[in-house]
Amino acid sequence: MTADDTLAQAVERCAQEPIQVPGSIQPHGFMLVLDESDLCVRQASENVQQWLGMPALELIGCSFSELVSDSFDLRLHLGRLPEDEVFPFHIGDVHLRQGALLHLLVHRHDQVLIAEFEPPRLPADLAERGDYYPLVRNFVGTLHLAGSLEELLQQTVVQLKRITGFGRIKAYRFDAAGNGQVLAEVADPGYPSYLGLCFPASDIPRQARELYKVNRIRVIEDANYHPSPLLPAANPRTGKPLDMSFAALRSVSPVHLQYMRNMGTLASMSLSIVVEGELWGLVSCHNEQPRAVDLRTRTACELLASVLSLQIESRESHASTHKLLQLRQHIVRMISSMADHDSVSDGLRDLPEVLLAFAGAQGAAVISAERCELIGHTPPEAQVNALVHWLSTQDEGQVFHSDNLGRDVDELPELAEHVGGVLAVAISQIHSHYLLWFRPEQVRTVNWAGQPSKQAGAHGRLDPRHSFERWQEELRGYCEPWDPLVIEGVGELRTAVLGIVLRKAEELAQLAGELRQSNKELEAFSYSVSHDLRAPLRHIAGYTELLGEIEGQGLSERGKRFLQHIGEAAQFAGSLVDNLLNFSQMGRSALRMSDVDLNALVAAIRNELAPDYAGREIIWDITPLPKVIGDPAFINLALHNLVANAIKYTRGRTPARIRISAIQHPDETEICIRDNGVGFDMAYANKLFGVFQRLHRMEEFEGTGIGLASVRRIIERHDGRVWAQGKIDQGATFHFTLPRHPAKT
Repeated sequence: MTADDTLAQAVERCAQEPIQVPGSIQPHGFMLVLDESDLCVRQASENVQQWLGMPALELIGCSFSELVSDSFDLRLHLGRLPEDEVFPFHIGDVHLRQGALLHLLVHRHDQVLIAEFEPPRLPADLAERGDYYPLVRNFVGTLHLAGSLEELLQQTVVQLKRITGFGRIKAYRFDAAGNGQVLAEVADPGYPSYLGLCFPASDIPRQARELYKVNRIRVIEDANYHPSPLLPAANPRTGKPLDMSFAALRSVSPVHLQYMRNMGTLASMSLSIVVEGELWGLVSCHNEQPRAVDLRTRTACELLASVLSLQIESRESHASTHKLLQLRQHIVRMISSMADHDSVSDGLRDLPEVLLAFAGAQGAAVISAERCELIGHTPPEAQVNALVHWLSTQDEGQVFHSDNLGRDVDELPELAEHVGGVLAVAISQIHSHYLLWFRPEQVRTVNWAGQPSKQAGAHGRLDPRHSFERWQEELRGYCEPWDPLVIEGVGELRTAVLGIVLRKAEELAQLAGELRQSNKELEAFSYSVSHDLRAPLRHIAGYTELLGEIEGQGLSERGKRFLQHIGEAAQFAGSLVDNLLNFSQMGRSALRMSDVDLNALVAAIRNELAPDYAGREIIWDITPLPKVIGDPAFINLALHNLVANAIKYTRGRTPARIRISAIQHPDETEICIRDNGVGFDMAYANKLFGVFQRLHRMEEFEGTGIGLASVRRIIERHDGRVWAQGKIDQGATFHFTLPRHPAKT
């Protein structure tokens, strides 16, 4: 087994030490465990003999009344003990049969009544001061005047030193990792100062922290004490060692006693600072020599610690409320902007300073299906996209945060070269849309009270640290931790964004319904108009032709020219009406889906269009084309329009080159028709597929301006896509896709 394995086992063993059931007490008092039903002794600490003159085991079964003066009625005093009280309650002072006067503290726990006896032992230097009430009243009355947390804690340690007389008192706060930093201290000359230093979380094991939350005071009067065992060892009601979580005399871990001796401390008192149910920090009182802490002193200190906890809780609650108000103001501004824009992303990009201030970040990214928008100090776009991909594979809930990306996202080590931490939230339940905030690395120096490392000693037990000299460590890779309120606010922002997206989706659905109805009405109108215009236009063309044949000899050249123009215009209008009729029918006719052989279609189209390019040199490059699923008539019309355009717009090229190819994608088939014709300016690419949109003069290239609009309608009805690329005088490429597995209709 390696040294690291041995140390890991020692740390785990320490963390599992059952400190709430030590089986013994500190010997400056004694303990009796009573059955409340008959007030008979069931367990007793071994040192009871020096107080009562009888061995502990001989007391088992004795009535409590046999051990104290007749004037003390325990049953009557228990009536003063609150039913829900779990802490030792001073129900009075009692005279033993031998005459000694002791404080009696009682509490109910672990199915028994635990009675603890302590002698009054107020130190001489404090006994002269009399009542603690004026000190406590003055402390409580001036706490609200402290301008900062450090001032508040400093007032507390100064007042506690007056009350207790301990040589050094320090107050420290725990961070998120459990490390404690000393924020206030007062000490007699000769005591080492720990102000500003940090104590590692490992100094207080997990189970000790839990105990500090429920039992908020712990006193050790002499670190060299010899514990007095409880006899018999097992609680007769449970058959297990007695749970002493709340006992004032509870013995402590030998490791902690050695820790105290290593620090040069032989007496200590710890007061818990509990804020909103969590262990916020501790006030530690140390003395170089053993020191008694009388019940009155402990009571006053507990009261001060409780007042301090409430004051800190009030301050933090006020700060949290202020912070929450700021966050909500930022959220309202972002929601308003998102609601005013066509998309959530546009709304957020319009308020970059608010987006950054919301999370207290130096950089942000807005990820949508279309783009990755970077704001402020961020990693490169490729790395941000890689992080988004990583986030989409994690099962971390909707909000992810890290104050050390190098530690938490080791799959992307290059991220840590640019930022220290990230806060990310998914803003779509379907797509990979994210908001991300970035904070830079903050290299900081931590001053520890001794090197924060542990060593395994003999028998595999953990050895406490021997040195508490200042030891510096430089921490790299970390950013400023993310405030829990900010993390919570990000969750609220996500909920708001999803609400906006849902509302916009409903609006779009309503608009889409209205648009479908309008399209149906427009198609019906265009069908009716186109159908009704065909006959008159044919009559005009026919009569024009007859007039030329019958009366042509009698017309002047000018009249003949006018008659020719009328005929050509009637023919163009007829073609336009026919195309409009076909276009309107595309949205009304049902698709008849079947396998379509593109090779056969292209061959037929070339034969049909052969007269249009007779005498021209055209180099055809047609790769083997796959079969697709679609409506054969409509697919033929789309291909016909695209191939005809390629032939038309390559006029003047010698040779003309037309390439027809296909690309198989996992979910769709892409068809490409490329030519080396006149091309077009990509600035107008969005106009190509509109009705009556032309990028070239009619005198140069004939056409009605409906062909490409028909192509788009056909392809979109097949759930495909259509687009074009081109350069002026360098040709054009038209693409369309068809699903390989069309949805059933």
